[in-house]
Order: sequence, then C-alpha cells, then structure tokens
Amino acid sequence: MIHVTDLRFGILDIPSLILPAGHIVVIGPNGSGKTTFLRLLAGMEEPVQGSILLEGKAPGETRIGWVHEFPGQNSLFIRVGEELASPLRFHHLPCEGISRKVKEIAEQVGISHLLDRDLATLSGGEQVLTALATAMVSMPRTLILDEWDSHVDALTAGMLQEQLSRIGVPFVVQCTQNIDLAAAADTVVFLSGGRVKASGPPGEVFSGCEDSCWYPPAWRCREWNLPLIR
Repeated sequence: MIHVTDLRFGILDIPSLILPAGHIVVIGPNGSGKTTFLRLLAGMEEPVQGSILLEGKAPGETRIGWVHEFPGQNSLFIRVGEELASPLRFHHLPCEGISRKVKEIAEQVGISHLLDRDLATLSGGEQVLTALATAMVSMPRTLILDEWDSHVDALTAGMLQEQLSRIGVPFVVQCTQNIDLAAAADTVVFLSGGRVKASGPPGEVFSGCEDSCWYPPAWRCREWNLPLIR
C-alpha cells in the first residue's frame, strides 16, 4: 500500500489517501498538482507537512524508477547502452553484472536493437522506451511516469502501455491526459486544486462524470453503440 497522511506541499492538501498495489493513474486539470504529487512520491521533493509511505517506507528508503515527460532532455550519456547502465554504475556494481542486466532489461522492454544507437537519433517512442528501461534496470518497487505518453502518437502510446503491462513492478503510478487509459487502470486518483476529488476503481471515480470531459470516450462510444475513432 501507499499511505499519504496529512500531506501539505505547494498547492497539495491531502489529509488521507491509501493506494493499493497495481496500475495507478493520476488525472486532473492542468495546475492541479499532479506532477508535484508524483515528485513527492518519487522522493524528489520533501513534504512541508505530513508523510508518504510506500510499503511502510519513505520514498528515499525504497527503490523507485522515474520516467520524465521529456525523457530526451534528461539523458546523461550518448549511447542507449550507456544510459541503461548508468544507474547500476552509480551503485558501483561489477561490470560483468552490469552488462548482463542491461541486456536483460533491453530484451524485456524490446529495445535490444537500440543498445548501440545514439540517443539523439531515437524517435519519441524509442526515447520513452529507453527511459523506461533505464528506470527499470535497478528493479524498482515503484515506477513513476509523468505524462510519458503526451508527446507520442496513439499507436506508439499503445505500444508503450503494452510494454508497461508486462514489466511486473508492484506499483506503477502514472500521470496522463488520456482518460481511456485511466479507465483501464486499477485505481484512479482525480486531483483538482491540489485536493483529491475522487479516488478508487475507475467505475467509481467516473460514475459522476458522464456529462463532462473526464468521462472516458471509449465508455461513451460503447453506450451509444458508436465506433471508437482514434
């Protein structure tokens, strides 16, 4: 479980929030505090008040992977293989073990053919997959994705989500503007003005949104018996 208690930071004001393991999607209007919330979960910011515990531990005490909204702007190395190896090298692991783990995670994410490529030559989707593999290489307990699907086309976004469903991380916390994606999650958190307006299974969170832009388009098309155009 993720337990948030009496959290105060910037715009955020969350007295209590409990999130079970699984695929968690955070949605809400621009400026509602979504990225700030993810940064707190990742341990990149410290709450002014209150606490966040991931499986009973503070974010800095557990393994967390982070994928930024603009992954190409946050790489440290030139080649894909070097980027994937960087978290393990920073932990001073043996070179032989690093090479083996890099090959394993590249195969798992489907980017083995990119290991010798320069990051600057990658497409948007390939950059995101590289960032995902880099976040995954140290085997995190929690993976946090900040709108990683916002700068790729629908086909690539679908491919990314398919890869995400196979990685086996206990907690995947994802911020997105794609409401259909949120509707397929295990848990949805709806933030507005820094407060949690709703949290729970998608059916519960979206039950009162039929007449708003937050109602999943795929659900509306099914109800009206219309084809979903992507």
